Amino acid sequence: MNLTGPAAHLLQRRPGPPSSHPKVEEPSVKHPDDDNELFNRLEAEMTANPGADVVDLDKARAARESTPTGPASDDPTTAVMVDRPAPTATGPGYLGRLAAAKRRDVVPVWLRSTAELRTAAAWVARHYAHSVGYHALRSPIYAAHLTLQAPAGAAKFVGGTMRWVADRDGKPVRLAAVRREDVAEYLKLSRQRDGRVRLRVLVTVLAIYVLAPNWLQALSVGAVVLALGYAGRKEDDPVIHRAVELPTASKLTSDIVLRALGSLGIPAINQAQGKGRDGFEFTAPITRDGPGWRAEGNLPFGVTVTDIIERRERLASGLRCPLGCVWPEAVPNEHTGHLVLWVGDQDMSKAKKPVWPLLKSGSVELFKPIAFGTDQRGRWVEITLMYIAAVISAIPRMGKTFLLRLLLLIAALDPRAELHTYDLKGTGDLDPVGNAVSHRHRAGDEEEDIEYAVRDLRALREELRRRAKMIRSLPRDICPESKVTSELANKTSLGLHPIVVGVDECQVWFEHDKYGKELEEICTDLVKRGPATGIVLLLATQRPDAKALPTGISANASARFCLKVMGQLENDMVLGTSAYKRGVRATMFSWADKGIHYFVGEGSDARIVGSVYVDAPAAEAIGARARKARELAGTLSGYALGEEPEADESAAYDLLRDILAVVPADEPKVWSETVVARLAELRPEVYDGWDPEGLAAVLKPHGVPTIQVGPRVNGKVVNRRGIDRSHIVTAIAERDGNQDAG
Repeated sequence: MNLTGPAAHLLQRRPGPPSSHPKVEEPSVKHPDDDNELFNRLEAEMTANPGADVVDLDKARAARESTPTGPASDDPTTAVMVDRPAPTATGPGYLGRLAAAKRRDVVPVWLRSTAELRTAAAWVARHYAHSVGYHALRSPIYAAHLTLQAPAGAAKFVGGTMRWVADRDGKPVRLAAVRREDVAEYLKLSRQRDGRVRLRVLVTVLAIYVLAPNWLQALSVGAVVLALGYAGRKEDDPVIHRAVELPTASKLTSDIVLRALGSLGIPAINQAQGKGRDGFEFTAPITRDGPGWRAEGNLPFGVTVTDIIERRERLASGLRCPLGCVWPEAVPNEHTGHLVLWVGDQDMSKAKKPVWPLLKSGSVELFKPIAFGTDQRGRWVEITLMYIAAVISAIPRMGKTFLLRLLLLIAALDPRAELHTYDLKGTGDLDPVGNAVSHRHRAGDEEEDIEYAVRDLRALREELRRRAKMIRSLPRDICPESKVTSELANKTSLGLHPIVVGVDECQVWFEHDKYGKELEEICTDLVKRGPATGIVLLLATQRPDAKALPTGISANASARFCLKVMGQLENDMVLGTSAYKRGVRATMFSWADKGIHYFVGEGSDARIVGSVYVDAPAAEAIGARARKARELAGTLSGYALGEEPEADESAAYDLLRDILAVVPADEPKVWSETVVARLAELRPEVYDGWDPEGLAAVLKPHGVPTIQVGPRVNGKVVNRRGIDRSHIVTAIAERDGNQDAG
């Protein structure tokens, strides 16, 4: 478009800066509003100067309309816009949004649960029954207290009555009329006062001299005295005290939540709130959820739920709640910035829990879920003990042993279950179970206790192999899933009843200088193959490191219970790799949260659970009940029945030295089948039935491999698996710390 005249300069663009400098003074993209403004100025100048050179406004208008508003593609300095205009409809269609919608329950969970309704009704009934009984017992004291205060009340009553009769309330008004010297007003008020006084005196006299019936007088004397005593009460000395101190739980509101989040010192939240925004997007209304409040929403971009969990103590301070009431949680299958904040009415460690259904009566079927604790909302959490291997960990005095004993008590209430219990701490915490029903039981970590356990674990490994062969031999219609079922466990002829092994302070086993590697190898095998064959292993330790809790065991345990621990390493050893980074942190539990733990199992994500508290007397009562059930079923055996294996059954044998005894120094390499045959001759009660595969498995924990051995037989080299005697000598030297083994 070519324009001339004095107004042409308005349509000329100023040349840009040299290409060697960044173009910061003038944007590369011209907005269409800039052309409109330029054209309007041009039109105004032409109107004001009609004698100037004529500019074809029509051509300018057409050029303006045809000029593209976007950047020129051939200009390398032109900014390219990456965001395209949003279409009218974005995201999935209407049906897609309906399919992905989250439907809230029409009937709340608590209203559908008969057990919760009964529990709540019982609490309410006990509350008011306690209040009535409390005050009824103290009613004579209340009466005496009020009687002593009656004279003061009588004085107040008489003084008040005299002021009322004399119309003392109107005196300031009459005095004001006198000060104003308003005679008419004063006379009017005086006549009104005289009338009131005459009427009130008459009423008072009648009330004094009119006698009430004798029975009414007798009845009213006590009431009058008590009323006078109440009138004479002191503000700082109440007569009647509260029978029940109700917890003070305020309603959770959005303002309280935002205030608490703003107090955490997270920059993204503080910056948003500093600019007048909330810093938190509520995605659902704040509602009641069990005995507490639930708030849910999205944190600012870049802020995760883990950031909130790390500041749980500060969050509790911002909410003005006890620490045990505040539980921030991540939501499975949601982004890491989606927060669920549950604030309880009471501290979880102090809130009254419902009565455990198995405390006084009832039996258990281990193949079905059994309640063992409650979540923050007071709802039961269940566990199925079959088909699992479990790890329990915590620092001392946080309830680890009590939780293990609780699980063993649950197992004991199934008369079919065979229990093997080991209290390596030696304090007798597992005796209520062991003495009552256990097939094998020991308390202590002496050498004979370890050897007793080694014999038992070796027998369990053989039992594992027998069960595997038995399951493999069963018809498919009887054992369709190649694992022990409740129906198979009921068939005593098959010998597939549940076996539950519980070990407290298991690190004593795995760190033992002589049997540690063998025990580790057997327990790893039980963890991996035991669940399908009906063998359950429960291990508890206060030192969840790689040495105390071998990786082969911790990585394959399907159920994990983590009470308070002190660091990320311990947390992830129990709850799984990266659990700490995902916000599943048992480090956040306080010292008062005894028995409260993260539970991973039952096919769900980590949940916070408060285990049922069963003290020693209650545990002994449950153990006695379990023993009686076994006596009726005829399944009591072993230690509980007074039957123990002989002390030298396979006790003090030393496999490595026995191998040296049957493999002389002039035979440096021997076939494994030859070794097991010679061992069976040496100790038939121990080695009878061993095979080369079993020998290799037993030698593996000692670091002794099997190798190819190829001696000449009838002039031909025959290769078979065998052992190198020098490896046995080295293993003994490393174990015993000397070099004179061979």
